[in-house]
Amino acid sequence: MGAALAVLAACGTEGGDRTSEARGTEAAVPAPEKKRVDGLPGMPPVLDPEDVYAADRPNKLSPVVKDFPSRVYVPNTESDTVSVIDPKTYEIIETIPVGRQPQHVVPSWDLKTLWVNNNRGHTLTPIDPRTGKAGKDVEVHDPYNLYFTPNGRYAVVMASLDRELVFRDPHTMEVRKTVPVSCYGVNHADFSLDGRYFIVSCEFSGELLKVDTEKMEVVGQQRLPFDGAMPQDVKISPDGRKFYIADMMAHGMWVLDGDRFTEPTLMPTGKGCHGLYVSRDSREMYVSNRGEGTVSVFDFTRGKLTGKWRLPDGGSPDMGGVSADGKVLWLSGRYDAEVYAIDTRTGRQLARVPVGSGPHGLAVYPQPGRYSLGHTGIFR
Repeated sequence: MGAALAVLAACGTEGGDRTSEARGTEAAVPAPEKKRVDGLPGMPPVLDPEDVYAADRPNKLSPVVKDFPSRVYVPNTESDTVSVIDPKTYEIIETIPVGRQPQHVVPSWDLKTLWVNNNRGHTLTPIDPRTGKAGKDVEVHDPYNLYFTPNGRYAVVMASLDRELVFRDPHTMEVRKTVPVSCYGVNHADFSLDGRYFIVSCEFSGELLKVDTEKMEVVGQQRLPFDGAMPQDVKISPDGRKFYIADMMAHGMWVLDGDRFTEPTLMPTGKGCHGLYVSRDSREMYVSNRGEGTVSVFDFTRGKLTGKWRLPDGGSPDMGGVSADGKVLWLSGRYDAEVYAIDTRTGRQLARVPVGSGPHGLAVYPQPGRYSLGHTGIFR
């Protein structure tokens, strides 16, 4: 990918402070300096140290993707297909055959490719988001999920059953380093503000890992303080101070200090807490509760839940993403062979779209952002 996009902030005089204007020679009060972030070498500069999602504003598309058609890509784990939905009509416009048990559709770091993770087929299927056409499969063992380091140097395959984090070339997928782990079921992750480490959830052993990005080494490991914990999606807070980890057996989010990696606390959200998605203004996070057919709304500033949306006919909301304009939350219905479109302003269900069997990690694409960290779309 080319140089990171610059973000320019312009401030006009119209409507400004007329008192200061009248003083003429009085010096303006300087704005407080923002803290400097010493990021991972090679990582695009942090746009705003107080908001890691500053590049994800409504419709702020990179030049790389601005001409891509807006689509929702749904991997159907039991049908071995990807359903492609037109978000304007809520209709399936194409069904793409892929490998065995596709789990997630993952945007590449450079935004040019969508990778379908065929977990039991041991392949990745590349899709060109410009044309919607699939390319030749790439052999990759046990690709449950896929991430990219913030500098774009490596792809990181979450080899869940192999118990490995596999660092690969982000284009050819050739192995660069394999990191065995002692936990079971590595599946989701997110990176720190500076990109120097990432937090990984281990679904089947109820543990968390802290991984040094540059060294490609596990530097911390802990078991969650809940018997039978089953951690899922991971998201960092806008200010970078906390990580949130969904847990579908503890029925809530764990709140973790990633830097210190101390014992996290649990915030109940609903039965089967599973997916975490940040609003386009960085103020809220949508939390899918798969076991009760609801979505909880979490306010970052207030540090509390402010609402809960219930699907009118029930369902199993799982993984997904937010539309480019921020107005629609798209979620797969894992056990109901359908996809839900939800209005983020009202929580009203806009559509239920029938798809293949076992829909899982759907990707809304394109989305705003300069580069992708993987999963169903974590953009910076």
